[in-house]
Amino acid sequence: MSTSRAAQEITDEAREHARDLGAFVSASPSSYHAAAEAARRLEEAGFTGLDEGADWASGPGAYYVVRDGAVIAWVVPEGAGAQTGFHMLGSHTDSPSFKLKPKPTTGAHGWLQAGVEVYGGPLLNSWLDRELLLAGRLVLRDGTEVLTRTDPLLRFPQLAIHLDRQVNEGLALDKQRHMNPVWGTGVPAQEDLLGVLAEAAGVEAGRIGGYDVVVADAQAPAEFGHHGAFFASGRLDNLSSMHASLVALIEHAGAGGGEHIAMLTAFDHEEVGSGSRSGAAGPFLQEVLERISAGLGAGDVDRYRAYADSVCVSADAGHAIHPNYPERHDPANQPLLGAGPLLKINANQRYATDGVGAALWAQLCESAGVPYQEFVSNNVMPCGSTIGPLTATRLGVRTVDVGIPLLSMHSAREMCGVADPWRLARVGVQLFAS
Repeated sequence: MSTSRAAQEITDEAREHARDLGAFVSASPSSYHAAAEAARRLEEAGFTGLDEGADWASGPGAYYVVRDGAVIAWVVPEGAGAQTGFHMLGSHTDSPSFKLKPKPTTGAHGWLQAGVEVYGGPLLNSWLDRELLLAGRLVLRDGTEVLTRTDPLLRFPQLAIHLDRQVNEGLALDKQRHMNPVWGTGVPAQEDLLGVLAEAAGVEAGRIGGYDVVVADAQAPAEFGHHGAFFASGRLDNLSSMHASLVALIEHAGAGGGEHIAMLTAFDHEEVGSGSRSGAAGPFLQEVLERISAGLGAGDVDRYRAYADSVCVSADAGHAIHPNYPERHDPANQPLLGAGPLLKINANQRYATDGVGAALWAQLCESAGVPYQEFVSNNVMPCGSTIGPLTATRLGVRTVDVGIPLLSMHSAREMCGVADPWRLARVGVQLFAS
């Protein structure tokens, strides 16, 4: 297919979706902001927010619950009963980055620096020489939680080539010595980075009892490339999937119908193994499912029968073939940007897709009129994983792993095809309607 022909297939609706994805990413510099932005959009669409510490409404309707940086939302259709299954579209809210350490106001030689710890597996060099901000939550001493985000504040300045003549032969970055961003000049003992965060949140610095704050790219998302075929943004892994599932669920709630309980699950801490109270390896999803089922009058056996009639589509970004490194990819399966979302397959169950799940995905894509591609790793390249195998293992629910293809995954600024996020959302609508 020629480039011009491919560009003609990027509809106005797909471009509008990409721009809305950009707005969602910009509003979501941390997992806590992503959960809050999802809650805001769900509220605007008529969903009812629930408190985990209170009794929950039951029966038909649209609901959501937030736990820290994770959010689960669902639509219970008319006629749902104790054995009604769940159609889930799963994603995660976090992205590789750097997290603010205790005693974060550091520096030397007249510089103010921030003490940060590497979060997940970022491409370190991609974070150099770009304007960055801090964002996350502050927890006050009385337990109140407030979100905070700064204006562009930080930078990891790279050493000039004049002082490292061999740098283009290989850049080696020490995570402790070299990854300390600057944010000003002065004497660290006379400044307070937490004070900057407190001021941004409109609270007093002395009230801060704890915090979860990360570094985020400050550059706005943008379309680019021949015929505007590409989309560049921070945190596409995995806000592209979270946004698609949010768009799909809100559309489904407005249209009504469906025989199953449609559900969005967006977990935190996937990039560091998912082992937390708000991660996919934790109890959040199981507890929500049990409470929904109990509200529909289900006992244990009813719930197991509902799980047997359930499916989870785990949506997380995957790899497009890199034209400069084709040997790193499978020789027969070489996905491209803009050619449709991926069906992700791994023999060792790093992805949860099996033959049944693959057939389901093919049917959903056909119903949505969406092309898709298959991804499998080169045998000598280790394969990452997702929330998919965790969900399948915890619940026994049929799970299939999918996602849009990216280049520059885990960079501070990743890229995808403009139409692919919209296509993923179209398949999500089909999943929820079935």
